[in-house]
Amino acid sequence: MTNRDLQATWNYHNGTKHSYWSIRSDPHHLDGTNQPLPFKIYSTLDPMPLPRDTPPTGVAALEAITESVVVPEGGSSVPDLRALAQILYFSAGITKKKTYPGGEIYFRAASCTGALYEVELYLVCGDLADLEAGVYHFGAADFSLRKLRSGDYRDV
Repeated sequence: MTNRDLQATWNYHNGTKHSYWSIRSDPHHLDGTNQPLPFKIYSTLDPMPLPRDTPPTGVAALEAITESVVVPEGGSSVPDLRALAQILYFSAGITKKKTYPGGEIYFRAASCTGALYEVELYLVCGDLADLEAGVYHFGAADFSLRKLRSGDYRDV
């Protein structure tokens, strides 16, 4: 089987998805003692901490998503590490943490699946001003990047 074998993908999807009857005939509940880890961990890779001291942009959220972005004269549209840190924080960072008896819940900028299976964010980039070309995993837990591969993989 290859990554492009769509029939195998559909067979897996159809064979493992819930049906109307599977949910109603076997009611299940959340087992609080058997929850997945809240973060993907690459324990053998060194973290590259991202800057946390990024200044506010001065742009309101609705304006940022509805207006055209204008690069100032003499400026660059290629982000540096500080700008990249802002993008990662506002797209997948931890915005709030709540402690409860038995644990903690981490709230992300992009919420998903009832806080059980979080969205993982990967960065694929060419050389930036202060970051080498590569494939990186964004670690929301420690606000860092971990390099998975060196080199420019944007065409892949």
